[in-house]
Amino acid sequence: MLRIPLTQETLNSRDLEELAATRRRCAQWIIECTTLAGSGHPGGSLSSLDFLMLIYAMANHDPANPRRMDRDRIVISHGHVSPGVYAVLADAGYFDPTRMVVEFRRAGALFSGHVESVVPGVEWSTGNLGQGLSAGCGMALASRLRGGGARAIVCMGDGEQQKGQIGEARRFAVKYGLHNLCAVVDVNGLQIGGETSKIMPQDIAANWRGDGWNVIETDGHDLPELHRALRRALTVPAGSAPTAVLARTVMGKGVPFMENKAKFHGSAASHEQAAEAFAHLGVENRLAKLAEQRKQHKPSPREHHYFEAPAAVLNPGTPRDYDASASTDCRSAYGAALDDLARLNNLPGVPPRVIGFSCDLQGSVKMDAFEKTSPAAFYEAGIQEHHTAVCAGALSREGHAVFFSTFGVFAIAESYNQQRLNAINGARLKVCMTHVGLDVGEDGPTHQNIDYVGLASGMLDFHLFVPADPNQTDRAVRHMASSSRPEILAMGRSKVPVLTRENGAAAYAGDWRFVPGQADVLREGRDVAIIAMGCMVCRALEAWKLLRGKGIHARVINMASVIPLDRGAVLAAARETRAIITYEDHNIHTGLGALTANALAEAGISTRFLKMGVTRFGSSGVPDELFAEQGLSPADLANAAIKLLG
Repeated sequence: MLRIPLTQETLNSRDLEELAATRRRCAQWIIECTTLAGSGHPGGSLSSLDFLMLIYAMANHDPANPRRMDRDRIVISHGHVSPGVYAVLADAGYFDPTRMVVEFRRAGALFSGHVESVVPGVEWSTGNLGQGLSAGCGMALASRLRGGGARAIVCMGDGEQQKGQIGEARRFAVKYGLHNLCAVVDVNGLQIGGETSKIMPQDIAANWRGDGWNVIETDGHDLPELHRALRRALTVPAGSAPTAVLARTVMGKGVPFMENKAKFHGSAASHEQAAEAFAHLGVENRLAKLAEQRKQHKPSPREHHYFEAPAAVLNPGTPRDYDASASTDCRSAYGAALDDLARLNNLPGVPPRVIGFSCDLQGSVKMDAFEKTSPAAFYEAGIQEHHTAVCAGALSREGHAVFFSTFGVFAIAESYNQQRLNAINGARLKVCMTHVGLDVGEDGPTHQNIDYVGLASGMLDFHLFVPADPNQTDRAVRHMASSSRPEILAMGRSKVPVLTRENGAAAYAGDWRFVPGQADVLREGRDVAIIAMGCMVCRALEAWKLLRGKGIHARVINMASVIPLDRGAVLAAARETRAIITYEDHNIHTGLGALTANALAEAGISTRFLKMGVTRFGSSGVPDELFAEQGLSPADLANAAIKLLG
């Protein structure tokens, strides 16, 4: 593997010879793997190949220890150039190139059509364009917080520059002085549909300069010139703006019939065309032999994630107790718990362990105390939720407990794709979202996030918690701080009472601890079970009183852990009561009721069952009026229970 130290000012003749040989080998593997798979992106892989080779030659990385903490992070944002990335990594010694060629785009294999972090040497799974620079920001921040010299290098395409999230990331990087972040853009002028200048005209250089970056424009195939540009970008002194290298390249470079052909952005060469390419490259045509190998080869089982992100080692502190006379909301309890975590774990002279991100809402989401306590660990990202979700997610894989707080409609409804990729990448992000459901109140339907349970279910790896009072919120936050999973905490806007047992004692104070997948029975009863979450639990207790006055004994279950759901509590309710009602401030079709119905159906249990939830977008008004509008008041719940029981 060729190594070019950053102290070396120019390439010598031996370097150029080795790079030429490397290019030949990598081009051969790019053609082989895409032609054998019958799909892939050879054109962009060949246009990016020269800067990929040089970056891996100049960066600090170690094939023998791919996750060494002091390594440079190389993010391939235009993840479709996976054949080029895999080829360069194979040449560097990360894995056997033949294995890559015969496993490319095969079910169960490591080497997917877009780069994935299951592959040794790949930092971030990409493919949905426009997100890599945000991930690079998170990685560059992590290096700075550690006090290390590691860089984040983000490789991108020119068509990708049409994505708005890139502008968000550029501005964030300049605001926070990420001089150790470098972007390299493959400017080959083509994308799937043809010329980038016709599909969506833009001045790429002006956009980067306009957001405050240093810009270097260079020939992406002139190796000495490209080396000088990359060396300048990778040796930017502290206090400088980050640097973007715009490399002018040729789609399909080195294979004449592919050059400047948009078709080969996403189409493989035929076997006949591949033979022509091999002849031009002066390499052996091994396709027949490799095709047989591909047919016989069985990919090794792939793990879900190639690596386990380092866990944040934290002191969770002693939970706060709110007594029954307290008048507050869950978001304030979240802010207080987060402030406690900062005081205990972000100590002078050492890197902070707890990090906070907000998007112009720190007061509303109650992160203002955290900001005052630990200003160096708080990042105000502006109204840029897409970037912030990915930046915070990438940082959460670097040994920090990272909390991203904004309104629910922005945290998950608007940023669903970004959070989904966080889950794919094994991020440990803590998404603490407020103002969910009709409980938003007067802000109206545009801000009523009534679909977060369904969205969280679609991301597979995220846990979702919806606490019902300040004590439960406090304990959920402390659990999340040390958890190794990506997790979402959903909170309403309004004040809620401190929940109590029948004897009047605070239900979730003292030694009570939050456990994912564990529901809590607040009131016992044998007639009907009411399963509720969040701000509806206190209303379910009001309905419990109304029902008790009519001689009906209701069991009230607080399902604060929505994902994972306590199926045992659901099935016990079905066995031990005559009917079940789910009661939620959420879309009736995709929330707690749907998860409960699934649990009953999968267990083969038949019972009287009713879902009560939001059936249409709400209007603007105080929450109790909005609930009444949709038949969700405590009196509505009590009447529904009476009717269900017959």
